[in-house]
Parts: sequence; structure tokens; C-alpha cells
Amino acid sequence: MISIWNFLGRVGGGYFSEIIVRDYAYPRPVAMAVAQLLMAVGHIFIAFGWPGAMYIATIFVGLGYGAHWAIVPAAASELFGLKKFGALYNFLTIANPAGSLLFSGVIASSIYDLEAEKQAHQHHHLRTSPGSVFQGMLRLDAPKCDGAICFFLTSLIMSGLCIVAFALSMILVHRTKIVYTNLYGKSRSAGPSKPEVSN
Repeated sequence: MISIWNFLGRVGGGYFSEIIVRDYAYPRPVAMAVAQLLMAVGHIFIAFGWPGAMYIATIFVGLGYGAHWAIVPAAASELFGLKKFGALYNFLTIANPAGSLLFSGVIASSIYDLEAEKQAHQHHHLRTSPGSVFQGMLRLDAPKCDGAICFFLTSLIMSGLCIVAFALSMILVHRTKIVYTNLYGKSRSAGPSKPEVSN
């Protein structure tokens, strides 16, 4: 489901951001801010685990995540030009594996192991000796965590970071207004030329 909404987010995010810059000459990063808000709301739904919340969360997170892949390259080309766009784009794509390693491989797994240890202790199971994240992945007898509490804190952290990203995007919007005015505002304000009337 996330893949479906991811695709629609790429299409919708690109279309939405084009309307913003072409019709209103407003900075494209405002579309990134909207995408961050969508993801923040989605992670809140995941955190609290309400009935049916996972379906709503996949819509918000998928749309927001997909929109970034349409908005960020376009914004980067407008702000930094096309001279070294290939290197810039590949640098931007590092965010995907780096974020997966940090948030999934370190933060989410560590919090999950901590909650699993708590549940194992409450059920009077044998507690295993603490080890690194990667050692925990290889343990066959590692305790398992049940319930929404397993990813509650992780989802709240993700939602908080999305809100921080929203604030940073709005700062970027404020700082790049003049850039987008110069890029799109002049052509928009010029409009079609009126024919001269001869006497």
C-alpha cells in the first residue's frame, strides 16, 4: 500500500509543486513542507495504533514520501542550477540509505529490543545479555515485542523530526522567495502583450 501511495505522491507532488511555482511564483519548498506535515500525521497514527490507523497512516506516509522524490530534484535544480545537477542528485539520494540505516537499523531496532526485554521481564522469561544492535539481529532466542508500544516511541520520534523538517522547509521558503520571483514572477506578471491601436 505504501508503494501505491508512494507512486501517487510522486505524481501528485510534482503536479502540485508545478502549480505553485508556475501559477503563483511561490517557492517550491512549500510543497516539501506540506509533504512533511502529511508524514508527521501519518506517524502519529502509527504511534497510537488506533483501529484502522495503519491504512490511514500508509496513505499519509506514502504520499509524503513519494512527493519528496518529485519535489526535491526540481527544487535543487532551481536553486543550484543544472551545471552539476548529476552529482547533486546522487548526493541527495544518499539520504535514503543513510536514513534507513539510522532510523531503522539503529533507532527503531534499539527501541524495539528495549520494549521486548521489558515484556520478557514482565512475563518472567529469561533475559538475554545486552549486546549491540547487530548482535541482536543474529540472536535466535531474542525476545519478541507485541503491541503498538513496540514502535510507539519510534513513530513519535519520526513525527517530531518531520515537524522539524517542516519548520526548516518554511525557513527555506522565506529565504528563496526572491529567487522564485525572479525565475517565475516576471514571466507571469508580463502576460500577453496588447496590440497597439492605430488612429
